[in-house]
Amino acid sequence: MATVAADPQGKLRELTDEYTKLQQEQQKLIVAQQRLNAQKTENEGVKKEFEKLKDSETIYKLVGPVLLKQEKFEADSTVKGRLDFIDKEIGRLEDEIKESNGKMDAIKDQIMATQTSAQPAQ
Repeated sequence: MATVAADPQGKLRELTDEYTKLQQEQQKLIVAQQRLNAQKTENEGVKKEFEKLKDSETIYKLVGPVLLKQEKFEADSTVKGRLDFIDKEIGRLEDEIKESNGKMDAIKDQIMATQTSAQPAQ
């Protein structure tokens, strides 16, 4: 009888380890999503500032220790491109987080089923 009880315990440990691993991976995804949201907010602020500028005004871009003159159209285009990229990455991360939640729910169900089946054996 002890071997029957040990097998569900081993499975429980395995499932719990897998669940913990998924939680850690999900935490990394959430941190990356928060970082991208901060970058998005910053770039949206830059875009709003560009909208206030006239086409004839000068924009300078910091490249290393040097300020380089940049056309408004080019700077605006760069910021819009960044925002598009950031939006796509946020969407990708949201999908990964949803997928991770689904996997975690499935493992949670397996853990509960394993615990339930192990109880009569004890």
